[in-house]
Amino acid sequence: MTLEDWGWSPFFIEKFQSWENSGYLPARVIRGEKNYFRVWSLQGELTVRFTGKVRHKAGGRADLPVVGDWVVIERQPNQRGIIHALLERKSSFSRNLPGTRKGKERIEQQVIAANVDLIFIVSGLDRDFNLRRIERYLTLVSSSGADAVVLLNKTDLCENPEDSKALVETIAGNSPVHLCMARHAEQLDILFDYMQPGKTIAMLGSSGVGKSTILNGMLGEERQKIGAVSQSDGKGRHTTTHRELILFPNGGILMDNPGMRELHLWGDADDLAESFSDIENLAASCKFRNCRHKTEPGCAVIKAIENGNLNSERLASYHKLKDELSNLNQRKK
Repeated sequence: MTLEDWGWSPFFIEKFQSWENSGYLPARVIRGEKNYFRVWSLQGELTVRFTGKVRHKAGGRADLPVVGDWVVIERQPNQRGIIHALLERKSSFSRNLPGTRKGKERIEQQVIAANVDLIFIVSGLDRDFNLRRIERYLTLVSSSGADAVVLLNKTDLCENPEDSKALVETIAGNSPVHLCMARHAEQLDILFDYMQPGKTIAMLGSSGVGKSTILNGMLGEERQKIGAVSQSDGKGRHTTTHRELILFPNGGILMDNPGMRELHLWGDADDLAESFSDIENLAASCKFRNCRHKTEPGCAVIKAIENGNLNSERLASYHKLKDELSNLNQRKK
């Protein structure tokens, strides 16, 4: 194995230059646990922790290492090591950390996946199917620096999967949309077209959508534990409890992630330009430059709804996400 197999590239080589003669090594974080990380370096797989200096210099949680990061390590005996620095990220998928603090919603960036090239947004075609949630994922991906592919799993539980695919394609922009039934491995063959040596792909989605089943099907083995989905509410249980990078034999790296029940946005209103490009393009024809697309005369967006060229729920989702991002950035000040 080489560093390049794990995604080492000219971008990171440049960021490591100041450490070149330090005696330290570059390594990629491949698994995170509560108090330590597993990394891969030219010295093999090591168990590492970061120094107090790294924690002290961090401006917040988002500046600490996560799975997918490239770090600068000092090798120690017994396959252990110390992280001395975090290399600049090429991309990062983040959300606002769920929960409250002092009775108010928290304002803190949580990096879910670092240095990812592509994100598989996985949605089940059972009771989990939700266009508005997919829009939310697409908005977060557009701010991450990665590309997106939407996977609609559990086609056997949907009466008209092609209709569902067509609906998703109306909101997915340039992101490809694929149907699959993860328990039939042959239906996952198309996903290998996205797997390339050194390329990192993350799978994201709610609990129970079938991420672990997709991973097992692609690997051809039961690598990840699979849990049942509740028959009462259709919600899955968290069978994946940690993030992990998995290197595929024929090249490519796949990151499995625990399911996320809450997906609070992190970014700014400009991130909607890609995930809602249809509305943004229509807005260019509005009579007023500062049109809010609500009651203003000459609004091209409202006209598109009246003509049946735009779904009113799509516009409502746009307003909701835009307000959420605006409020987030107001509270950050």
